[in-house]
This record gives sequence, structure tokens and C-alpha cells, in this order.
Amino acid sequence: MSNAIEDDSFSKPVGRWSVFYYGVGHMLNDITSACWFTYLLLFLTDIGLSSRDAAVVMLSGQIADGLATIVVGELIDRFGQFKIWHGAGSVLVAVSFSSVFGGCIPCKTLVTFSSIVETVSYSTFAAIFNVGWAATQVSHMSMVNCITLNSTSRVVLASCRNAFTMVANLSLYGIALIVFDVIRAKTHADIENQYRWIAYLSIFIGCCFVGVFHLGTYEPRSKTGIHGNIHARISWTYWFLKILYYQVALVYVLTRLVLNVSQAYLAFYVINDLQMAQSAKALVPAIIYICSFIVSVLLQEIAWNGRRLKAYYTAGGILWMFCGVGILLLPSSMSIFMYAISVFIGIANALMTVTAVSMQSILIGEDLNGCAFVCGSLSFLDKISCGLILFVLQSYQSKKLWTKKELNMLPYNCLSLLESR
Repeated sequence: MSNAIEDDSFSKPVGRWSVFYYGVGHMLNDITSACWFTYLLLFLTDIGLSSRDAAVVMLSGQIADGLATIVVGELIDRFGQFKIWHGAGSVLVAVSFSSVFGGCIPCKTLVTFSSIVETVSYSTFAAIFNVGWAATQVSHMSMVNCITLNSTSRVVLASCRNAFTMVANLSLYGIALIVFDVIRAKTHADIENQYRWIAYLSIFIGCCFVGVFHLGTYEPRSKTGIHGNIHARISWTYWFLKILYYQVALVYVLTRLVLNVSQAYLAFYVINDLQMAQSAKALVPAIIYICSFIVSVLLQEIAWNGRRLKAYYTAGGILWMFCGVGILLLPSSMSIFMYAISVFIGIANALMTVTAVSMQSILIGEDLNGCAFVCGSLSFLDKISCGLILFVLQSYQSKKLWTKKELNMLPYNCLSLLESR
């Protein structure tokens, strides 16, 4: 009788406060990730690293992240304890992230500033940061499926998570706007000081929300299945034999490529191509994330099913393609229209992200003891593909010719591939 009551509650909609507590749990990851993709390449080239060396640093972090997601996903499926993995990963992120933007520590110790030592130093801290990031991401993402079996609640949890991703990004750009205005970058040391303060403040804000998550969220069950049965860990081959796994993987990976590549080159685009003011590299992303936040909140009020997920995802993809055309054709003399394009990019990002993540829950269903592997393996494909693409683009970048093409070409091609399927 008690099992029946528990299973009934497990299928009921999740309460608002539970949704809120879960939604804030990825804030530290999100705010550091926003800084990683928006400012890492810009920071490294500003302090004197070549485009290729900067790409190596980015790639090392992405590879470490991708490999860690597989390992962490397997360990969570074996032993559970989502919150322990989340907490440990958050500590590693907080400790290591400041060193990514904190200057070359081995260079100061060895009293040498050769490009090789700098590249190795930044690559090492980037890898450590991304291992912690992966542990937090996989535990938090896979937790959704063990919190509830209710399909609408799963989408609501993903939507709330995405809404706070937008809050995290807005917090970052608010911090960046203030720091860039207060600390003027006149010397190499000033540049390092700017990004060091951005990193410190981002970590502080993110850690506050991690504390709220751990205080308000209970450890969900993973080993106990429906009707109280103990389920064995699901083999990897179970997922590899499902066609839906490959379909969801394609949607998720290409969606992440659209978001990450556009974010990585947005600051370059508004400064180098459109010749906008320095404040634009914070204002334009801020507009994108304000719009994404609003849409993510509105999406929580919809009753969801598989067909509706596909329809909203398609709408977001088509909207992004129109934005891509606008970016490609926009002349610097009409740069003011970039703010209008940013509004539609924000709407498209929210529609695509919420629905793509929610498709993972459709794939997992009630197979809870394989949920961490699914999230980990898809994240592995996302991180490795993103790292390789950014490495190629950055290695062969010509500042005057490539930025607009990079920002538009890959996202447009990814979306064209998805819409054609």
C-alpha cells in the first residue's frame, strides 16, 4: 500500500518550490560556462596568446569535459548519490575557475612567460575546471528523471533550469559591464585584473545558488523502480540499439553547437565586424538572455507531449535560421539592428534548448538506472564536437574575414541539417 502511494506521488506534478530549488542548482555551472564561451578566447588573445594556442586551451577543456561526462555518468548509474557528485563538482569548479582567468601561475613561479608554458598552464586549469563542470552537469541533468515520472513536470524542471541559465548569463554580463567600465584595460595586468574580478564575482554568485539547491532539494531515488522494485543497472548496449537514442543525440548535439559557437564568437562579431562600442559585447548577449529567460518562464505553463516538443523545436530552429541570414547581411553602418536580431536569437535559443533537453526525458522514460549514462554520453558528444569545431575555426581565423562567417555558417548549417530530417 505504501509503495502504491509513493508511486502515485512520483507521477504527480512537482510543486513550485521543488521546481525552483532544482532550477537554481546549475547556476554555478551556467555562469562560469557563459564566461568560458563568451570571454575565454577573447581573454587569451588579449593577453598575447596566438589564436591557435587559445584554441588548444579551449580544446583541452572540452576534451576533459567530454571524457569526464562518460565516467561520471557510469559511476552515478552504478552508485547513485546525485547530490554528492553535484557538490563535489561544484567545489572543483569554484576552486579551479579563478585560475583559468587568473593569470599564468606557473609563469610567475618559474619566472618565464613563454607561449608554451602559458598554453600548458591555461590548458591544465581548463581541464580541471571542466572535470568539475561535467560532474555537476551530469548529476543535475540526470536527476530530473528520478525526481518525477510526470512528463509535463520533467519539461517544467528543464524549463526552470533553462530560465536560471538565462539568469546566470545575465548576471555574468551585468558583472562584465560594470567591471569593464570601472577597470580600464590599459596594460596586460589590467586585462588580467578585469577577468579575474569577473571570475571571482561569478563564482560567489554561483556558489550562493548551489547552497540553495542543496538545502532545498532531496536526494532522488534511482535504484528503486516503479512499484518499489530494485532494477539492475541498464547496459550501454540497451541504448545503442534504440533508434530514438541517435535521433535525440543528433538534435541535442547540433543544438548545443548552435548555442556554443554563436556565443563564443558573438563578442568578436559585435566588436570586429560591426564596430560597435565595447559595452556591446555585454549588452547584446544580455538582451539575448533576457528574452530567453522570459520565454523559458512562459514555457513552464504549457502541457507537454512529444508532438508539441517537436513543433516548438522546429519553430525555434526556423527562427534562428532567419537570424543567421540577418547576421550575414547586416552591414556595420546598420549595427543598431543587432539589438533587434538579439531579441529573436534569445527566443529561438529558449525554444530549442528547453525542447532539446526535454527530449532526453522522452528517451529515458522510466528507465531510471540508465539516465546518467544517457545524459553523460550526449554531453560527451556535445563537448568533443564543440571543442573540435572551435579549434578548427580559431586555428584558421582571419580577424577581418572570418568572424561573421563563423558566427553564422556553422549554426545555419546545423539547423539546416536538423530541419531537413
